Amino acid sequence: MHPQADRLWTGPRWTLSVLLAALGALGPFAIDTYLPAFAGIATDLQATPLQIQQTLSAYLFAFAFMSLFHGSLSDSLGRRPVVLTGIAVFTLASAGCALSQSIGQLIFFRALQGLSTGAGIVVSRAVIRDIYPPADAQRVMSQVTLFFGVAPAIAPIVGGFLFVHISWHAVFWFLTAVGVVLGLANWFLLPESLHPSQRQPFDARNLLKGYRQLGSSSRFLLLALASGVPFNGMFLYVLSAPTFLGEILLLQPTQFFWFFVCTISGIMAGAFISGRLAGRIAPERQIRIGFSVMLVVSVGNLLANLFFTAHVSWALLPIGLYSLGWAMMTPVVTLMVLDLHPERRGMSASMQAFIGSASNGVVAGVLSPLVMHSAVHLALASLLLMLVGLLAWGWLQRR
Repeated sequence: MHPQADRLWTGPRWTLSVLLAALGALGPFAIDTYLPAFAGIATDLQATPLQIQQTLSAYLFAFAFMSLFHGSLSDSLGRRPVVLTGIAVFTLASAGCALSQSIGQLIFFRALQGLSTGAGIVVSRAVIRDIYPPADAQRVMSQVTLFFGVAPAIAPIVGGFLFVHISWHAVFWFLTAVGVVLGLANWFLLPESLHPSQRQPFDARNLLKGYRQLGSSSRFLLLALASGVPFNGMFLYVLSAPTFLGEILLLQPTQFFWFFVCTISGIMAGAFISGRLAGRIAPERQIRIGFSVMLVVSVGNLLANLFFTAHVSWALLPIGLYSLGWAMMTPVVTLMVLDLHPERRGMSASMQAFIGSASNGVVAGVLSPLVMHSAVHLALASLLLMLVGLLAWGWLQRR
C-alpha cells in the first residue's frame, strides 16, 4: 500500500468506485455500443459477415496483447501516466473509427482501440489495492463491479439509438466524446497511488524477471484461470445476443434490452452481496458459494434446454443467476491475484487481464460462431467454460 494511502482519496469511497468503474467499463463499453450497428456497417462498407466479425476479434486480441504491458508500465512509470495515455489513444482511435471509409480502416482503428482500453481495467485494480487494506479493498472492488455492470446494459441501448436515428458513424463519435470526458475526469481526480519508493526499475531484465516469476507460479495461473474463464460463460451469450435473442427466442431488436437488464441485474446483485460479505466470511468460502451458484445454474440451464424449447419466459433467468454467482466470487479472486506479489501488482493485474481477455478473444472468434445458433450448444459451452474455472480453483485448493 501507499505509505500515505489515507490521504490519497478523502472523498466518499463510492465516488472513487465510480471513477475506477468507468475506467474498467471503457473496454466492454466500446464493444457493446457498436454491436447493434453491425448490419449498417456491413452495408455501408460493403463488408462480409466475416470481416465484420474481424472488427470484434481485432479489438479483443489487441486488448489481450497490450494487457500484458499496461500494468508493468504502471509499476515503473506510475498509475496516472498509463491511464491518461490509454484514454488519449482510445479517443483518437474512436475518431478514426468514425472517419473510416473501408472495412480495413475500421479493423485497424478497432485494434488501436483494443490496444488502449486495457489500461483502465488493469490499472484500476492495482489502484484499489494501493489505497485500501484487504477487507476495504474487497468492498471497493465489489462496488466497482456493481457500477461496472451498468455500462453493458446502457451501451447497446445507446448504440442502437444512435445507429437508428443518425448512423453507425455516430456511435464512434459518441465513444470519442466518452474518451474526452473520461480523460478530463481522470486528469483532475485520479490520484497517483504508487509511491516512488515502490516503483520497479524500467528495464528489460527486470520486466522479464517479473514475467518469469508470475508465469512460473502455478498459484497465480490457477487463480487467473479461476477468475477469467468463467466470465465467458456469461460473455458467450452477450457475443451471441443478436442470434440468440432474435433467431432462438424470437425477440424484436427493441426487446433485446431485457437480456441486458437481466444479466446486469445479476452482476449488480452479486457485487452487492460480495461487498456485504467482505470481512464477514472467509474469502475461500465466498468463492465456493459463487462457484456453487454458477455450477447449479449451468447444469439446470443445460437440462432445461435439452428437454424444453427455449422460451423467453425462462431462458434469460439462468444467465442472470450465473452472472450473480460470477460477481460474488470475482472480486475476491482478483484481490488474491494482486496480493500474491505485492511489489508487482500492476504486472499481476496485467497478466490476469491477459489470460481473461485472451479467452474472450477465443470465445468471440471461434466458439461463439460455432454454438450461437443452438440454445443447447450455448448452454453446454457455457457450462464447460465455467468448469475450467471451477477445476482450476479445485486444483489450487488441493495443492
